[in-house]
Amino acid sequence: MNLTELNRIATAMVVSGKGILAADESSGTIKKRFDAIGVESTESNRRDYREMLFRSREAMSQYISGVILYDETIWQDAKDGTPLVKLIEQSGAIPGIKVDEGTQALPMCPGELVTVGLDKLAERLKKYYERGARFAKWRAVIDIGGGIPSMTAIGINAHALARYAALCQAAQIVPIVEPEVLMDGDHDIDRCYEVTTRVLNKTFQELRVQRVALEGMVLKPNMAISGKKCAKQAPVEEVAEKTIRLLKACVPAAVPGIAFLSGGQSDEEATAHLNAMHKLGPLPWGLTFSYGRALQAAPQKAWSGKAKNVAAGQNAFSHRARMNGLASKGEWQSSLEKKAA
Repeated sequence: MNLTELNRIATAMVVSGKGILAADESSGTIKKRFDAIGVESTESNRRDYREMLFRSREAMSQYISGVILYDETIWQDAKDGTPLVKLIEQSGAIPGIKVDEGTQALPMCPGELVTVGLDKLAERLKKYYERGARFAKWRAVIDIGGGIPSMTAIGINAHALARYAALCQAAQIVPIVEPEVLMDGDHDIDRCYEVTTRVLNKTFQELRVQRVALEGMVLKPNMAISGKKCAKQAPVEEVAEKTIRLLKACVPAAVPGIAFLSGGQSDEEATAHLNAMHKLGPLPWGLTFSYGRALQAAPQKAWSGKAKNVAAGQNAFSHRARMNGLASKGEWQSSLEKKAA
């Protein structure tokens, strides 16, 4: 393992002013997104859509540091025969790959899930590295509800995350460690804070046990935020303050950076929260975005599967990427959204 090189890549992934595009939707998820805009989810349509994003010069070269790909996408070529991985590299961004294989019900833990995909992961990572991937992603899912999460679910998912991270580093690939506490419930921000603290503490304990070099990884956590169904939604400043307090308590300074997931927040909410965090003074790690839906909802709608709308889709993508790039430096203002509109 060359830790200097892993650290170089991890640092580049969270460089100020840029963030990570999560374009790793599974076939089922992208179908839902395409259904919403009236586009059939064929392999060529999925390829055309992602090629449109990766050819968005302004967004990719100025505001995107890396792209998380799905297994189908990493092997695809653009219409002109250029591998999609090469388009990403040519823009100056780093190609990455989602390597988990989704979730299964966790035995003896009703309502809880465990992420799977460790079998043969070492062999898969070698092939992904050869194709150009320099980082990977594995998502653990922790739900908040009556009597959950259990320490069993937290422990088993943290163990799997650390095992994945160790395999990645052995394959010279930077692991994005993603323990996501879902915002689907009716819990308040304090409950989210408490559960996320337990999840992050257990995750870093497992990372140390499995000898993962913290200098060669990126953390992709949720923010401390109210559940979607909670009657009282915490304001932007409270989300920012509690998230930073939580991260300072749980995330060692050796980690080069933290790239948030948007987790179901609206485009502007995700941007505003990230921006507010950067107003809270110097931070021990790089702090940026790794958004999927919050970067892609607008370009998907603008494109709507039509070749004549490619420029409109790219403009929408560039706008969202720029807004989040500014937020990752604390320079975003809501008036910039209105100007673009």
